[in-house]
Amino acid sequence: MPRIVARGLGKKYRIYRHPLARLVEWASGDRRVLHHAEWALRGVSFEVADGESVGIIGMNGAGKSTLLRLLTGTTQPSEGSFHVAGRVAALLELGLGMHPEFDGWRNAMLSLQLLGLDDRQVRDALPFVREFSELGSHMDQPVRTYSTGMQVRLAFSVATAVRPDVLIVDEALSVGDAYFQHKSTSRIRAFQEQGTTLLFVTHDPGAVKALCRRALLLDRGTLLRDGPADAVFDYYNAMIARKEEDAHIEQLESGGRTVTRSGSREAEITAVTLHGADGAERATFAVAEPAVLEVRFRPRVAMPSPTVGFVIRDRLGNDVFGTNTFHQGVAHQPCAAGGELVARFALGLSVGPGSYSVTVALHTEHAHVDASFDWWDRALLFEVVPGEVRGFTGVAALPVRASLERGGG
Repeated sequence: MPRIVARGLGKKYRIYRHPLARLVEWASGDRRVLHHAEWALRGVSFEVADGESVGIIGMNGAGKSTLLRLLTGTTQPSEGSFHVAGRVAALLELGLGMHPEFDGWRNAMLSLQLLGLDDRQVRDALPFVREFSELGSHMDQPVRTYSTGMQVRLAFSVATAVRPDVLIVDEALSVGDAYFQHKSTSRIRAFQEQGTTLLFVTHDPGAVKALCRRALLLDRGTLLRDGPADAVFDYYNAMIARKEEDAHIEQLESGGRTVTRSGSREAEITAVTLHGADGAERATFAVAEPAVLEVRFRPRVAMPSPTVGFVIRDRLGNDVFGTNTFHQGVAHQPCAAGGELVARFALGLSVGPGSYSVTVALHTEHAHVDASFDWWDRALLFEVVPGEVRGFTGVAALPVRASLERGGG
Protein backbone atom coordinates (compact mmCIF):
# COMPACT_ATOMS: atom_id res chain seq x y z
CA MET A 1 0.00 0.00 0.00
CA PRO A 2 1.36 3.49 -0.85
CA ARG A 3 2.57 5.57 2.09
CA ILE A 4 1.02 8.79 0.67
CA VAL A 5 -2.01 9.06 -1.63
CA ALA A 6 -3.49 12.32 -2.98
CA ARG A 7 -6.60 12.39 -5.17
CA GLY A 8 -7.77 15.61 -6.82
CA LEU A 9 -6.34 17.65 -3.96
CA GLY A 10 -7.19 21.35 -3.97
CA LYS A 11 -7.09 24.38 -1.68
CA LYS A 12 -9.15 27.54 -2.23
CA TYR A 13 -8.75 30.80 -0.34
CA ARG A 14 -11.28 33.60 -0.01
CA ILE A 15 -9.86 37.02 -0.86
CA TYR A 16 -11.65 40.09 0.54
CA ARG A 17 -11.10 43.69 -0.54
CA HIS A 18 -11.59 44.96 3.02
CA PRO A 19 -11.30 43.25 6.43
CA LEU A 20 -14.87 44.23 7.33
CA ALA A 21 -16.20 42.46 4.24
CA ARG A 22 -15.48 39.11 5.87
CA LEU A 23 -17.60 40.07 8.91
CA VAL A 24 -20.47 41.39 6.73
CA GLU A 25 -20.48 38.21 4.65
CA TRP A 26 -20.50 36.03 7.78
CA ALA A 27 -23.30 38.08 9.39
CA SER A 28 -25.43 37.70 6.25
CA GLY A 29 -25.18 33.94 6.44
CA ASP A 30 -23.25 33.95 3.17
CA ARG A 31 -26.23 35.49 1.38
CA ARG A 32 -23.96 38.38 0.43
CA VAL A 33 -20.82 37.26 -1.39
CA LEU A 34 -18.09 39.83 -0.88
CA HIS A 35 -15.05 37.76 -1.79
CA HIS A 36 -13.44 36.19 -4.81
CA ALA A 37 -11.85 32.74 -4.74
CA GLU A 38 -8.24 32.00 -5.53
CA TRP A 39 -7.05 28.42 -5.89
CA ALA A 40 -3.58 27.86 -4.45
CA LEU A 41 -3.76 24.20 -5.44
CA ARG A 42 -6.19 22.27 -7.62
CA GLY A 43 -6.62 18.79 -9.03
CA VAL A 44 -3.33 17.39 -7.71
CA SER A 45 -3.12 13.59 -7.70
CA PHE A 46 -0.12 11.37 -6.98
CA GLU A 47 1.09 8.43 -4.90
CA VAL A 48 4.33 7.95 -2.97
CA ALA A 49 5.46 4.42 -2.20
CA ASP A 50 6.78 3.35 1.17
CA GLY A 51 10.43 4.33 1.43
CA GLU A 52 10.37 6.51 -1.71
CA SER A 53 11.99 9.97 -1.80
CA VAL A 54 10.24 12.64 -3.85
CA GLY A 55 11.31 16.23 -4.48
CA ILE A 56 8.69 18.94 -4.97
CA ILE A 57 9.80 21.87 -7.10
CA GLY A 58 8.24 24.91 -8.73
CA MET A 59 8.43 28.68 -8.91
CA ASN A 60 7.29 30.89 -6.04
CA GLY A 61 3.51 30.70 -5.71
CA ALA A 62 3.31 27.31 -7.43
CA GLY A 63 1.58 25.70 -4.42
CA LYS A 64 4.47 23.71 -2.92
CA SER A 65 4.07 24.90 0.66
CA THR A 66 0.28 24.67 0.42
CA LEU A 67 0.60 21.01 -0.58
CA LEU A 68 2.84 20.28 2.39
CA ARG A 69 0.49 22.06 4.80
CA LEU A 70 -2.37 19.91 3.52
CA LEU A 71 -0.40 16.68 3.87
CA THR A 72 0.67 17.55 7.42
CA GLY A 73 -2.87 18.51 8.44
CA THR A 74 -2.13 22.14 9.30
CA THR A 75 -4.81 23.23 6.81
CA GLN A 76 -7.81 21.44 5.33
CA PRO A 77 -8.40 20.81 1.61
CA SER A 78 -11.23 22.55 -0.26
CA GLU A 79 -11.63 19.56 -2.56
CA GLY A 80 -10.21 16.10 -3.06
CA SER A 81 -8.76 13.77 -0.47
CA PHE A 82 -5.45 12.45 0.81
CA HIS A 83 -4.09 9.76 3.10
CA VAL A 84 -0.72 9.63 4.85
CA ALA A 85 0.04 6.38 6.67
CA GLY A 86 2.28 6.27 9.73
CA ARG A 87 3.96 8.85 11.92
CA VAL A 88 4.81 12.11 10.16
CA ALA A 89 7.59 14.54 11.09
CA ALA A 90 7.59 17.89 9.31
CA LEU A 91 9.95 20.82 9.08
CA LEU A 92 7.92 23.58 7.45
CA GLU A 93 8.00 27.35 7.94
CA LEU A 94 10.82 28.52 10.15
CA GLY A 95 9.66 28.86 13.76
CA LEU A 96 6.29 27.20 13.13
CA GLY A 97 5.08 25.70 16.42
CA MET A 98 7.84 27.32 18.47
CA HIS A 99 6.89 29.66 21.32
CA PRO A 100 9.33 32.60 21.34
CA GLU A 101 9.21 33.07 25.13
CA PHE A 102 9.87 29.40 25.96
CA ASP A 103 13.43 28.13 26.11
CA GLY A 104 14.82 25.46 23.80
CA TRP A 105 14.08 22.62 26.24
CA ARG A 106 10.42 23.58 26.67
CA ASN A 107 9.89 24.02 22.94
CA ALA A 108 11.58 20.71 22.24
CA MET A 109 9.39 18.90 24.80
CA LEU A 110 6.17 20.37 23.41
CA SER A 111 7.16 19.62 19.81
CA LEU A 112 8.09 16.04 20.64
CA GLN A 113 4.74 15.56 22.37
CA LEU A 114 2.97 16.90 19.29
CA LEU A 115 4.83 14.26 17.27
CA GLY A 116 3.06 11.65 19.39
CA LEU A 117 5.86 10.67 21.76
CA ASP A 118 4.97 9.67 25.32
CA ASP A 119 6.75 11.05 28.40
CA ARG A 120 9.43 8.36 28.43
CA GLN A 121 10.18 8.78 24.73
CA VAL A 122 10.40 12.55 25.19
CA ARG A 123 12.92 12.15 28.03
CA ASP A 124 14.98 9.74 25.91
CA ALA A 125 14.91 12.07 22.90
CA LEU A 126 15.93 15.32 24.61
CA PRO A 127 19.65 14.44 24.96
CA PHE A 128 19.77 13.74 21.23
CA VAL A 129 18.16 17.10 20.48
CA ARG A 130 20.84 18.93 22.46
CA GLU A 131 23.68 16.86 21.03
CA PHE A 132 22.59 17.00 17.38
CA SER A 133 21.63 20.69 17.42
CA GLU A 134 24.91 21.61 19.18
CA LEU A 135 23.08 24.50 20.85
CA GLY A 136 24.73 23.87 24.23
CA SER A 137 23.76 26.45 26.84
CA HIS A 138 21.49 28.20 24.34
CA MET A 139 18.94 25.46 25.09
CA ASP A 140 18.32 27.37 28.35
CA GLN A 141 17.58 30.64 26.51
CA PRO A 142 14.24 31.85 25.05
CA VAL A 143 13.80 30.97 21.37
CA ARG A 144 13.23 34.66 20.59
CA THR A 145 16.97 35.15 21.20
CA TYR A 146 17.88 32.52 18.58
CA SER A 147 19.22 33.35 15.14
CA THR A 148 17.46 31.79 12.15
CA GLY A 149 20.22 29.18 11.91
CA MET A 150 19.78 28.24 15.57
CA GLN A 151 16.03 27.88 15.07
CA VAL A 152 16.67 25.53 12.15
CA ARG A 153 19.05 23.46 14.27
CA LEU A 154 16.46 23.06 17.02
CA ALA A 155 13.53 22.37 14.68
CA PHE A 156 15.40 19.78 12.60
CA SER A 157 16.83 18.03 15.67
CA VAL A 158 13.33 17.72 17.16
CA ALA A 159 11.76 16.51 13.90
CA THR A 160 14.41 13.82 13.48
CA ALA A 161 14.93 12.79 17.11
CA VAL A 162 13.03 9.58 16.37
CA ARG A 163 12.86 8.08 12.89
CA PRO A 164 9.47 8.94 11.35
CA ASP A 165 7.60 6.93 8.75
CA VAL A 166 7.29 10.10 6.66
CA LEU A 167 9.67 13.08 6.78
CA ILE A 168 8.46 16.30 5.15
CA VAL A 169 11.02 19.08 4.74
CA ASP A 170 10.29 22.53 3.32
CA GLU A 171 12.99 25.02 2.35
CA ALA A 172 13.83 25.88 5.97
CA LEU A 173 17.17 24.06 5.76
CA SER A 174 18.39 26.49 3.10
CA VAL A 175 18.87 29.21 5.74
CA GLY A 176 21.15 27.07 7.88
CA ASP A 177 24.93 27.18 7.76
CA ALA A 178 26.84 24.88 5.41
CA TYR A 179 28.07 22.65 8.25
CA PHE A 180 24.57 21.93 9.54
CA GLN A 181 23.22 21.45 6.00
CA HIS A 182 25.76 18.66 5.49
CA LYS A 183 24.94 17.17 8.88
CA SER A 184 21.20 17.29 8.18
CA THR A 185 21.64 15.70 4.76
CA SER A 186 23.55 12.82 6.32
CA ARG A 187 20.75 12.36 8.86
CA ILE A 188 18.16 12.30 6.06
CA ARG A 189 20.21 9.78 4.10
CA ALA A 190 20.38 7.52 7.17
CA PHE A 191 16.59 7.66 7.46
CA GLN A 192 16.24 6.82 3.78
CA GLU A 193 18.40 3.74 4.23
CA GLN A 194 16.10 2.68 7.09
CA GLY A 195 12.97 3.05 4.92
CA THR A 196 11.65 6.53 5.75
CA THR A 197 9.53 8.16 3.04
CA LEU A 198 10.76 11.67 2.15
CA LEU A 199 8.99 14.70 0.68
CA PHE A 200 11.50 17.47 0.05
CA VAL A 201 10.83 21.01 -1.20
CA THR A 202 13.74 23.11 -2.46
CA HIS A 203 14.97 25.25 -5.35
CA ASP A 204 18.37 23.54 -5.21
CA PRO A 205 18.66 20.99 -8.06
CA GLY A 206 21.73 19.41 -6.48
CA ALA A 207 19.85 18.66 -3.25
CA VAL A 208 16.89 17.11 -5.05
CA LYS A 209 19.07 15.01 -7.35
CA ALA A 210 21.19 13.86 -4.42
CA LEU A 211 18.26 12.86 -2.19
CA CYS A 212 15.46 12.02 -4.64
CA ARG A 213 15.04 9.85 -7.71
CA ARG A 214 11.62 11.31 -8.49
CA ALA A 215 10.26 14.87 -8.56
CA LEU A 216 6.91 16.63 -8.85
CA LEU A 217 6.79 19.97 -10.68
CA LEU A 218 4.00 22.31 -9.60
CA ASP A 219 3.00 25.35 -11.62
CA ARG A 220 0.21 27.77 -10.67
CA GLY A 221 -1.31 25.21 -8.34
CA THR A 222 -1.40 22.29 -10.78
CA LEU A 223 0.83 19.24 -11.16
CA LEU A 224 2.75 19.84 -14.38
CA ARG A 225 5.33 17.03 -14.33
CA ASP A 226 5.87 13.81 -12.38
CA GLY A 227 8.91 11.75 -13.25
CA PRO A 228 12.66 11.19 -12.82
CA ALA A 229 14.23 14.05 -10.82
CA ASP A 230 16.80 15.06 -13.43
CA ALA A 231 14.25 15.16 -16.28
CA VAL A 232 11.74 17.16 -14.23
CA PHE A 233 14.41 19.64 -13.13
CA ASP A 234 15.54 20.05 -16.73
CA TYR A 235 11.99 21.01 -17.68
CA TYR A 236 11.83 23.38 -14.71
CA ASN A 237 15.06 25.07 -15.80
CA ALA A 238 13.61 25.46 -19.27
CA MET A 239 10.55 27.16 -17.76
CA ILE A 240 12.78 29.60 -15.90
CA ALA A 241 14.74 30.38 -19.05
CA ARG A 242 11.61 31.04 -21.06
CA LYS A 243 11.33 34.81 -21.19
CA GLU A 244 9.07 35.21 -24.20
CA GLU A 245 5.59 33.82 -24.69
CA ASP A 246 6.51 32.11 -27.95
CA ALA A 247 9.51 30.28 -26.53
CA HIS A 248 9.02 26.55 -26.98
CA ILE A 249 9.79 23.66 -24.65
CA GLU A 250 10.09 20.13 -26.02
CA GLN A 251 10.63 17.04 -23.92
CA LEU A 252 11.07 13.86 -25.94
CA GLU A 253 12.20 10.30 -25.33
CA SER A 254 15.37 9.56 -27.30
CA GLY A 255 17.53 6.47 -26.96
CA GLY A 256 15.93 5.54 -23.63
CA ARG A 257 16.52 8.96 -22.07
CA THR A 258 14.41 12.10 -21.71
CA VAL A 259 15.77 15.01 -23.75
CA THR A 260 14.63 18.58 -23.09
CA ARG A 261 14.99 21.51 -25.51
CA SER A 262 13.75 25.03 -25.06
CA GLY A 263 14.36 28.56 -26.27
CA SER A 264 13.16 31.15 -28.75
CA ARG A 265 15.00 29.42 -31.65
CA GLU A 266 16.32 32.75 -32.93
CA ALA A 267 19.47 30.69 -33.16
CA GLU A 268 19.57 26.91 -33.14
CA ILE A 269 22.21 24.39 -32.10
CA THR A 270 22.66 21.98 -34.97
CA ALA A 271 25.26 19.52 -33.64
CA VAL A 272 27.15 18.64 -30.45
CA THR A 273 30.16 16.34 -30.73
CA LEU A 274 33.11 15.25 -28.58
CA HIS A 275 36.49 14.58 -30.18
CA GLY A 276 39.77 13.06 -29.09
CA ALA A 277 43.18 14.69 -29.45
CA ASP A 278 43.45 13.20 -32.95
CA GLY A 279 40.26 14.99 -34.03
CA ALA A 280 38.18 11.81 -34.31
CA GLU A 281 34.66 11.87 -32.86
CA ARG A 282 34.44 9.53 -29.88
CA ALA A 283 32.14 8.49 -27.03
CA THR A 284 34.71 6.83 -24.72
CA PHE A 285 37.70 8.45 -23.04
CA ALA A 286 40.24 7.48 -20.40
CA VAL A 287 40.46 9.36 -17.09
CA ALA A 288 42.23 12.74 -17.57
CA GLU A 289 42.40 12.29 -21.35
CA PRO A 290 42.17 15.54 -23.36
CA ALA A 291 39.07 16.13 -25.47
CA VAL A 292 37.48 18.82 -27.59
CA LEU A 293 33.77 19.63 -27.34
CA GLU A 294 32.31 21.15 -30.51
CA VAL A 295 28.98 22.99 -30.54
CA ARG A 296 27.69 24.04 -33.96
CA PHE A 297 24.86 26.55 -34.29
CA ARG A 298 23.02 28.54 -36.94
CA PRO A 299 21.66 32.07 -36.26
CA ARG A 300 18.28 32.80 -37.80
CA VAL A 301 18.53 36.50 -37.01
CA ALA A 302 21.46 38.86 -36.60
CA MET A 303 23.03 38.43 -33.14
CA PRO A 304 25.39 41.00 -31.59
CA SER A 305 27.03 38.76 -28.96
CA PRO A 306 26.06 35.08 -28.71
CA THR A 307 27.29 32.96 -25.79
CA VAL A 308 27.78 29.20 -26.07
CA GLY A 309 27.95 27.16 -22.88
CA PHE A 310 27.94 23.59 -21.62
CA VAL A 311 27.64 21.60 -18.40
CA ILE A 312 28.81 18.04 -17.78
CA ARG A 313 26.63 15.92 -15.47
CA ASP A 314 27.17 12.52 -13.92
CA ARG A 315 24.78 9.59 -14.23
CA LEU A 316 22.66 10.89 -11.32
CA GLY A 317 22.24 14.29 -12.95
CA ASN A 318 24.61 16.15 -10.61
CA ASP A 319 26.52 19.03 -12.18
CA VAL A 320 30.23 18.16 -12.47
CA PHE A 321 31.54 21.13 -14.43
CA GLY A 322 30.24 23.86 -16.67
CA THR A 323 31.41 27.04 -18.37
CA ASN A 324 30.72 29.16 -21.44
CA THR A 325 32.43 31.46 -23.92
CA PHE A 326 31.47 34.50 -21.82
CA HIS A 327 33.27 33.22 -18.73
CA GLN A 328 36.21 32.01 -20.85
CA GLY A 329 36.72 35.54 -22.15
CA VAL A 330 36.13 34.66 -25.79
CA ALA A 331 35.63 37.89 -27.75
CA HIS A 332 32.02 38.50 -28.67
CA GLN A 333 31.62 38.35 -32.41
CA PRO A 334 28.50 39.73 -34.14
CA CYS A 335 26.79 37.03 -36.20
CA ALA A 336 24.70 37.60 -39.28
CA ALA A 337 21.63 35.52 -39.98
CA GLY A 338 22.25 32.26 -41.80
CA GLY A 339 25.39 30.22 -42.09
CA GLU A 340 26.86 27.98 -39.39
CA LEU A 341 29.30 28.79 -36.60
CA VAL A 342 31.20 26.47 -34.29
CA ALA A 343 32.40 26.91 -30.69
CA ARG A 344 35.18 24.63 -29.47
CA PHE A 345 36.14 23.86 -25.87
CA ALA A 346 39.44 22.06 -25.26
CA LEU A 347 39.28 20.32 -21.89
CA GLY A 348 40.84 17.55 -19.90
CA LEU A 349 38.35 14.96 -18.67
CA SER A 350 39.75 14.78 -15.14
CA VAL A 351 36.74 12.93 -13.78
CA GLY A 352 36.18 9.50 -12.32
CA PRO A 353 35.16 6.49 -14.41
CA GLY A 354 31.48 6.43 -15.27
CA SER A 355 28.77 7.67 -17.60
CA TYR A 356 28.36 11.40 -18.22
CA SER A 357 26.08 13.67 -20.23
CA VAL A 358 26.62 17.08 -21.81
CA THR A 359 23.96 19.81 -21.79
CA VAL A 360 24.57 22.79 -24.07
CA ALA A 361 23.02 26.25 -24.27
CA LEU A 362 23.01 29.18 -26.67
CA HIS A 363 22.14 32.55 -25.15
CA THR A 364 23.48 36.02 -24.41
CA GLU A 365 25.63 37.37 -21.59
CA HIS A 366 26.71 35.09 -18.71
CA ALA A 367 23.69 32.78 -18.21
CA HIS A 368 20.87 31.20 -20.21
CA VAL A 369 18.21 33.04 -18.19
CA ASP A 370 19.11 36.35 -19.86
CA ALA A 371 17.95 35.48 -23.40
CA SER A 372 17.75 31.79 -24.20
CA PHE A 373 17.90 30.91 -27.89
CA ASP A 374 18.42 27.16 -27.57
CA TRP A 375 18.93 25.01 -24.48
CA TRP A 376 19.56 21.32 -25.20
CA ASP A 377 19.58 18.94 -22.28
CA ARG A 378 21.72 15.79 -22.57
CA ALA A 379 22.76 16.55 -26.11
CA LEU A 380 25.27 13.70 -25.95
CA LEU A 381 26.48 10.93 -23.64
CA PHE A 382 30.03 9.71 -23.13
CA GLU A 383 31.86 7.20 -20.98
CA VAL A 384 35.05 7.63 -18.96
CA VAL A 385 37.06 4.48 -18.27
CA PRO A 386 40.14 3.87 -16.06
CA GLY A 387 43.41 4.89 -17.69
CA GLU A 388 46.97 5.52 -16.60
CA VAL A 389 45.95 7.70 -13.65
CA ARG A 390 46.57 5.93 -10.33
CA GLY A 391 43.60 4.51 -8.47
CA PHE A 392 41.21 6.90 -6.69
CA THR A 393 37.57 7.26 -5.72
CA GLY A 394 35.10 10.05 -6.47
CA VAL A 395 34.07 12.09 -9.49
CA ALA A 396 37.18 14.30 -9.74
CA ALA A 397 40.68 13.15 -10.72
CA LEU A 398 42.68 15.80 -8.88
CA PRO A 399 46.46 15.91 -9.45
CA VAL A 400 48.13 14.50 -6.33
CA ARG A 401 51.72 13.96 -5.20
CA ALA A 402 52.08 11.76 -2.13
CA SER A 403 55.13 11.26 0.09
CA LEU A 404 55.95 9.26 3.16
CA GLU A 405 58.88 10.08 5.42
CA ARG A 406 59.95 9.77 9.01
CA GLY A 407 58.76 12.59 11.25
CA GLY A 408 61.21 14.67 13.29
CA GLY A 409 61.92 14.18 16.98
